[in-house]
Amino acid sequence: MNGYKILLRKFIFKIILKDYIKSKITSGEQLTLDDGVCLFREFDLHELGIIADTTRRKLHGNNVYYVVNAHINPTNICKIKCPLCAFAANENDSRGYIIEIDEILRRVQTAANNNITQIHIVSSIHPSRPFDWYCDIISSIHSAFPSINIKAYTAVEIAAFAESSGMSISEVLIELRKRGLSSLPGGGAEIFDENVRKIIAPNKISAKVWLNVHRIAHKLGIVTNASMLFGHIETYKQRVDHLIQIRNLQEESINADFGYFDCFVPLVYHSLNTELSKTTKIDPISPQEILRVVAVSRLILNNVSHIKSYWVTFGESLAQVALSYGADDFDGTVFEEKIHHDAGSNAPIGLTEQRIRDLIKGANRIPVKK
Repeated sequence: MNGYKILLRKFIFKIILKDYIKSKITSGEQLTLDDGVCLFREFDLHELGIIADTTRRKLHGNNVYYVVNAHINPTNICKIKCPLCAFAANENDSRGYIIEIDEILRRVQTAANNNITQIHIVSSIHPSRPFDWYCDIISSIHSAFPSINIKAYTAVEIAAFAESSGMSISEVLIELRKRGLSSLPGGGAEIFDENVRKIIAPNKISAKVWLNVHRIAHKLGIVTNASMLFGHIETYKQRVDHLIQIRNLQEESINADFGYFDCFVPLVYHSLNTELSKTTKIDPISPQEILRVVAVSRLILNNVSHIKSYWVTFGESLAQVALSYGADDFDGTVFEEKIHHDAGSNAPIGLTEQRIRDLIKGANRIPVKK
């Protein structure tokens, strides 16, 4: 009988706790670390999806945003070689490559012929290519294609440019903006917990540095994205802590009336061809857990406008379903993405604009081109 009473009390407490969290969401109050963990552990996925979708609808109605874009990864030769990464190669590796500026311009021209509006550039930390080379990539594209938006270089790369050039992070960003940079992608955040970073990316910049690069970018009026790589060795608590740190920086940036995080990108970890997969057993994350991450992200990041359903890591079908779990951004055509495909993503190598519009409409949403 006592055991029954204990179970009953736990059941009643769970109902009260869930109702309390729902009331906070409805009133726009920010959720705590414990609230976020509760969303992961205690809420039924369907229930969570309804709450997140209601929140999304208040912000964006039935609109789902996308961009016609292409990715360019100028080199995969990298001196930090993270265990989580399948993209990076050593200088003497047969997989290593460098795309010189003439070839980059040829590829941008091909993309421009398909009416792209954005070039997304993420590279690696090449051991000998100077900051000027990375600058010249931006200025050459901007000079030849002035109407194309250039989203380029993660916080990891920005910090490396500052180190190699002897410039400050602020000076690096100002120089890149002069050359034609429009915005920063959100890559390199991984999981902010330093104990996890020591395992998955021990030579990468710390969470503190990543956040500071974006803080400085925001102060300069540069709009950026944020991301989280999940589905490896992180815990619910570490996911929620990561989201709250992004929310805190967004709060700081918005209050100061500078730049801001435009979009949050939850990235599914793919372990194929990585060193991490050789030392750590990582089970593939379930579609249900991916949707749960999307929904919780929407609810915790109540000051970040957009949550991306990144079909490159989700796959087309699940990315479409995620539009009912809090996501409102379908990214874009993403021609020639390499980083996630090298790690085992089975998503297509690029989608046509019409395919994106059809997928969005298939989710009973309205496609809106950015």
